[in-house]
Amino acid sequence: MAERLRDLSQPIDVPLLDATVAAFYGTGSKEERSAADQILRELQNNHDTWLQVVHILQNSQNLNTKFFALQVLENVIKYRWNALPVEQRDGIKNYISDVIVQLSSNESSFRKERLYVNKLNVILVQVLKHELPARWQSFIPDLLSAAKSSETICENCMAILKLLSEEVFDFSRGEMTQQKIKELKQSLNSEFQLIHELCLYVLSASQRTELIRATLATLHAFLSWIPLGYIFESPLLEILLKFFPMGSYQNLTLQCLTEVAALQFGDFYDPQYVKMYTIFMVQLQTIIPHGTNFAEAYTNGSSEEQAFIQNLALFFASFFKSHIRVLESAPANRGGLLMGLEYLIGISYVDDTEVFKVCLDYWNLLVLELFEAHHNLENPALTASLMRLQPTLMPEVVDGLPSPLVQRRQLYSVPLSKLRTLMICRMAKPEEILIAEDENGNIVRETMKDIDVLVQYKIMRETLIYLSHLDHEDTEQQMLKKLNKQLSGDEWSWNNLNTLCWAIGSISGSMMEEQENRFLVMVIRDLLNLCEITKGKDNKAVIASNIMYVVGQYPRFLRAHWKFLKTVVNKLFEFMHETHPGVQDMACDTFLKIVQKCKRKFVTTQVGENEPFVSELLSSLSITVSDLQPHQVHSFYESVGQMIQAEPLPAKRDEYLRRLMDLPNQKWAEIIGQASHSVDFLKDQDVIRTVLNILQTNTSAANSLGTYFFPQISLIFLDMLTVYRMYSELISNSIVEGGPFASKTSFVKLLRSVKRETLKLIETFIDKAEDQPHIGKQFVPPMMDPVLGDYARNLPDARESEVLSLFATIINKYKIVMMEYVPRIFEAVFQCTLEMITKNFEDYPEHRLKFFSLLCAIGTHCFQALIQLSSQQLKLVMDSIIWAFRHTERNIAETGLNLLLELLKNFQVSEFCNQFYRTYFLTIEQEIFAVLTDTFHKPGFKLHVLVLQHLFCLVDSGALTEPLWDSSTVPYPYPNNTMFFRDYTIKLLGSSFPNMSVAEITTFVGGLFESKNDPPNFKNHIRDFLVQSKEFSAQDNKDLYAEEAAVLREQERQRMLSVPGLIAPNERQDEMLDS
Repeated sequence: MAERLRDLSQPIDVPLLDATVAAFYGTGSKEERSAADQILRELQNNHDTWLQVVHILQNSQNLNTKFFALQVLENVIKYRWNALPVEQRDGIKNYISDVIVQLSSNESSFRKERLYVNKLNVILVQVLKHELPARWQSFIPDLLSAAKSSETICENCMAILKLLSEEVFDFSRGEMTQQKIKELKQSLNSEFQLIHELCLYVLSASQRTELIRATLATLHAFLSWIPLGYIFESPLLEILLKFFPMGSYQNLTLQCLTEVAALQFGDFYDPQYVKMYTIFMVQLQTIIPHGTNFAEAYTNGSSEEQAFIQNLALFFASFFKSHIRVLESAPANRGGLLMGLEYLIGISYVDDTEVFKVCLDYWNLLVLELFEAHHNLENPALTASLMRLQPTLMPEVVDGLPSPLVQRRQLYSVPLSKLRTLMICRMAKPEEILIAEDENGNIVRETMKDIDVLVQYKIMRETLIYLSHLDHEDTEQQMLKKLNKQLSGDEWSWNNLNTLCWAIGSISGSMMEEQENRFLVMVIRDLLNLCEITKGKDNKAVIASNIMYVVGQYPRFLRAHWKFLKTVVNKLFEFMHETHPGVQDMACDTFLKIVQKCKRKFVTTQVGENEPFVSELLSSLSITVSDLQPHQVHSFYESVGQMIQAEPLPAKRDEYLRRLMDLPNQKWAEIIGQASHSVDFLKDQDVIRTVLNILQTNTSAANSLGTYFFPQISLIFLDMLTVYRMYSELISNSIVEGGPFASKTSFVKLLRSVKRETLKLIETFIDKAEDQPHIGKQFVPPMMDPVLGDYARNLPDARESEVLSLFATIINKYKIVMMEYVPRIFEAVFQCTLEMITKNFEDYPEHRLKFFSLLCAIGTHCFQALIQLSSQQLKLVMDSIIWAFRHTERNIAETGLNLLLELLKNFQVSEFCNQFYRTYFLTIEQEIFAVLTDTFHKPGFKLHVLVLQHLFCLVDSGALTEPLWDSSTVPYPYPNNTMFFRDYTIKLLGSSFPNMSVAEITTFVGGLFESKNDPPNFKNHIRDFLVQSKEFSAQDNKDLYAEEAAVLREQERQRMLSVPGLIAPNERQDEMLDS
């Protein structure tokens, strides 16, 4: 049966194909479905199946079979169209057009076969992307004349035009070359008059709801790009506004008006915009009266009504973004403007994320623009351009501000005040908040962060900071008034208190210091009072989390007010004994955040104190941490380490460190003492857990103390290595005795945790310590056997990946000083790790990334060690790099590509340049083109381009003095490497992309040579090739544009640094590190 379908030398058996498709879609058994899947895949992959498509479409009555046939046809059109003979291309065009006309020419077949017609439309548009404009010039005139023959054909023509517009203007990036997109846009623009006439004719003459809706939908797709005269110098806007109040067209018309509102270009059509807005506002009030409660209307509305509210938000946001200045400029229009802003504020209270996002994005833009006009006053020319005035005509000044700015501020003062209320009421949850209300109304520890909420918080925070800058008094008054209502109980609720405190925390850094101090004294006092007077554990947990959040956001205030700082820290110590979920974690996190910004205050003896706070804290350390979980204790130790690190006197610092580590050191000495009598003592699971906890505590302290941790690590280092070696032997013995499953037992996992933490502690110390080679020389030799030797001796399942990252850190830190140890490192880890990771792409993921990071460190800092490898070992290195960048795991592939670039540059300037490149040049090119074009490695695009650029520049520079080709296998003697490489690349790509002509590939390779010294051009050239080769169509291609996105992100960061408060004080890396 399957053979009859596979034999394509005669017309395919359509009933049999119908049965196969039916089996695939579930009418048969599991086995039948699997067999049908296999047959259909084979047919889809067979290059001749498409020749049967017409036969299938004419003879099958099954919609799924027709869809299968059209899928086959679509693939041919997408990937092989230009390779087909002209007669076959014309045959397809004519057949598809005829079927569409035939099915859409009468009402019953058009409605019945609607899905099929829609799919045919999609196929036709795929053809048009290849054929327009040059090879099918009559298409649009033909289509439009057919549209006039019947209303159903007209409706379908609208659908085709809509699809075509979307393909060219919305989805073309990464689907078509830049040149093709340009040609299609020009073609559609030049043909638009006919389309415009048809649309106006339908809207003024037709009574058919479906046709009018289809026409409005098509207009919506076209309005963003058509020549402007068609909108403003024709009856189009009047017609749209006439349809706006009609129920069945409301949403579609509103979408069209939104597209018009979003257009931006000079001020030529300003009068038409004012007229459109004025009529729109009059009509809107008949649909939704001014003052409507949008939150209720949305909650109780139908899906159409909800869509209308969302579309209304989009309309106002689009209109105001582009044309708010026109409405501001004339007093007659300001009433309508303010009413529109009222509508948008009302819609902003709707409890729907998407609707709120639309509103929030606009509010952010509006307040940014208003803020910048005031912020840039020191630059009169810039202010003038913002105000659309000539610098020479700068107006008179009122209260230090130009009077138009004062008028503008007054105009917006009421809406902005309402906007502050909105932002405070709806403030999103910041990342630092660790407790949340569950679905049963209980306060619990949050288990997962909601990324959307964090993004929303970032935008709301930014908006509120601008609002605060525009009127500090109103911001402060609203917040304090709301806080008073919490205290009086008028508005007490968890949500109200939360959003208020998150809003208070979010504007940190935006006020002048004096005002901020006054404001915070009141806020913290009121919150502490609220904590005292409120009963109930859940209530207290909510208030505690809010106090901690607010104080954590204002380090400048705490540094300036020691008494407040001490009160706050003691309050945090109190919360550390509060066992309500999430409270202790927040207390430890906030303590760390405050210490990082105020650490010097704790090591200085303050007025009225007998000793520095750190000394007082160390005396009561055991009581403070008595109720904390181990991970919280570690955080606490990191915080105290930060304090000690700020102590300038070495003797005092060492004494504080000794006192801090006293508890863990006593325990450690006790364990080592017991172990010296009986080694079996170390095998007890509770003892192993204690050892692990002690090491983790040390790591936390090392993390914040860096170099100053030296006395402590020296104290335990050798004993630690002894324990490491002993636990390693225990693991190996367990695996030998218990087989592979022994590595999964809790006992072995615990032992391995101790080994990992030991390595992590050493790595943390070395990474954080200052660059002092004597530290490296002191710590590396003792680790050679216990750590490296142990790694080499162990079974693969017992090897710790942290060994690789530790030595990568050591080499990155001490660079060339470590050269003498590289051969030993190589010998211990290279071969045995490669055997673990080259069996497949999945096993030992941690070892993979860390192995390549180690290789990268050696390649960057100890390149000489690589040169001394034998050719066999170097081949292993190169093979492993190729293995790395073939990886679909992004980090591993990028590490491999970075290492490759490093080696290519280093070998280029070494005496082994010719030898190396002769061996690896062509292999590297082949492998890079393979990952560049396979669609699985798009995130590496930037690095792929850099490698190729390096190769093309190198071969053309003449630096390679020996031929790249093997004269025994290449008969033709090339005059130089450039000629050979050009030829080789054309053949390589020609065999990889049989769907492309030799001329296309030759042009591409020539372009690479021409643009090799112009990185942006070189990159665009490759992007176009990826589209042409059809490897990268119909997918998400944003990774191909990642570099451009990174530049925009950096520009945005610089902008934020220039506005007080936008980068929160606790995130700034400047004077906030305490003075």
